[in-house]
Amino acid sequence: MRISALIVSVVLFAAAPALADDTKKPDAAVGTSVEMPYLIAPLTSGENLLAYAYISCKIIGTSPSAAIDIRDKVPFIQDAFVRDVNATSVGTPDDPQAVDATGTAARLLADTRKVMGPGKVADIKLIQIQISPVQPGAAPPPS
Repeated sequence: MRISALIVSVVLFAAAPALADDTKKPDAAVGTSVEMPYLIAPLTSGENLLAYAYISCKIIGTSPSAAIDIRDKVPFIQDAFVRDVNATSVGTPDDPQAVDATGTAARLLADTRKVMGPGKVADIKLIQIQISPVQPGAAPPPS
């Protein structure tokens, strides 16, 4: 009797994954994204500092092992981001107090791929952009 109970238990245990609700399929990108620390980017017009843009993003690796490699290089990627946004404004040409999200994402993706090398980085997603004026309520200087 004990042996048959053991056999039934083993069969049920082995069949449990098949009996589970599989309507919730895992996302293909699970385990491949790495959230970066906030990036603080100055928004300037000529020599005038207008505001700071606080940008949060996540890097999408090509695989879970690539994501581990990305996590190991986060300080180097962050350094590349800081150097990039301080060398050239992330503001749009027509409104320097608005962030060019598409252009900024492309620049940050290029920086990440340069640090990581080929085949590790699939994409980068900007999660949130918050703008904080240097002098709240002040009108921006003329261009």
